[in-house]
Amino acid sequence: MFLPQEVIRRKREGLVLSTEEIRDFILGVTDNTVSEGQVAAFAMATFFKGMNIEERVAMTCAMRDSGHVMDWSADNLGGPILDKHSTGGVGDVVSLMLGPMVAACGAFVPMISGRGLGHTGGTLDKLDAIPGYTTMASEELFRKAVKTAGVAIVSQTGELAPADKRIYGIRDVTATVDSIDMITASILAKKLAEGLDALVMDVKVGSGAFMPTFEKSVELAESIVKVANGAGVKTTALLTDMNQALASSAGNAVEVREAVRYLTGEYRNARLHEITMAQSAELLVTGGLANDIDQAKEKLTVALDSGKAAEIFGRMVAGLGGPADFVEKYDEYLPKASIIKPVYMAGEGYVSTMDTREVGMTVVQMGGGRRVPTDTLDYSVGMTELCLLGDKVSADKPIAMLHASDESSWESAADMLRKAITLGDSAPEANPSVYKRIV
Repeated sequence: MFLPQEVIRRKREGLVLSTEEIRDFILGVTDNTVSEGQVAAFAMATFFKGMNIEERVAMTCAMRDSGHVMDWSADNLGGPILDKHSTGGVGDVVSLMLGPMVAACGAFVPMISGRGLGHTGGTLDKLDAIPGYTTMASEELFRKAVKTAGVAIVSQTGELAPADKRIYGIRDVTATVDSIDMITASILAKKLAEGLDALVMDVKVGSGAFMPTFEKSVELAESIVKVANGAGVKTTALLTDMNQALASSAGNAVEVREAVRYLTGEYRNARLHEITMAQSAELLVTGGLANDIDQAKEKLTVALDSGKAAEIFGRMVAGLGGPADFVEKYDEYLPKASIIKPVYMAGEGYVSTMDTREVGMTVVQMGGGRRVPTDTLDYSVGMTELCLLGDKVSADKPIAMLHASDESSWESAADMLRKAITLGDSAPEANPSVYKRIV
């Protein structure tokens, strides 16, 4: 007989839970026979006592199986089902390019993404800046878009991993979010419900990262790789730098603009290109579409230079309700801020550090992110031409172009941005874009 309080007691005492105990507990979470108080107690016991890899695999699979798990076998797609996940950051627009690039190489990418959280931008919020684009797609529309374009980026439905949604809501108000065990299960339950063959995980490191230290980022990456592989999905992870914004822009419409310019070859930020190529190549190799990273990068370069990746992005946008000529006329469709002006530092020097979290919060402050879940976003605000670590700035060289709704918002955002940047007498030593690969 299943008693949730016994499972809680055993975990509180540091004992290893069986797959059956975890499965029954998650089933109770899903059908509400386990109370909110019991979920909170379980989360706190897990927070303090932890789980081994087998328990994490069992919890991830139980949460995945708490709802609908997609099966693509009847669709006869003719290629592997691949996806990526990032722990989030500032200017992290990789998904918008990676999906079409990987699809152009023969994969299918059913990407379930999220909205902005704290200082990090959300992929869905960026896509919502495109008129008509449907992020809240039905499964029928989602499948159709994946089949016809090769990629679709949409939000989680209530049918995918519902146990995760309930547990996360309780963790959020009981100070138990910062648990590697439960973070792993939460991320993977949703991703594995997509019916994937392979996954690449991007774990950020630095001042704009979700995890507080390099060591914690490594710990999370290793946990995700072990658990996902244990659950039957080939997975690798890259630890990438977030000590500065990843793209040249931060905000919703401005990042979509940069993504389209990247895909068409109009403009490619070097760091953004390196990390996008690294993750995309990782997926092609893991998914069996390339023999090694070099071959994968050659295929991706062809996908970009031939225009095929840009064409696929356009097909995805049109297939999910956006304009059919979005790639060609993106500037006509994306909203623009009322005030676009440069921000200068008081003195001159080399950009030595960037508080990337504060850069992200500057976008939130302007209305480009949410302070509370019910906030309505201003998709037009943000920043472009953002400086890089090592850049020399002066009275003639701004740190960014700030896009704001009015003068008052611009002034307060400019002040925040200046405080996030530190200048030095010489350029700092460059950080690697990719710190580590974990398999």
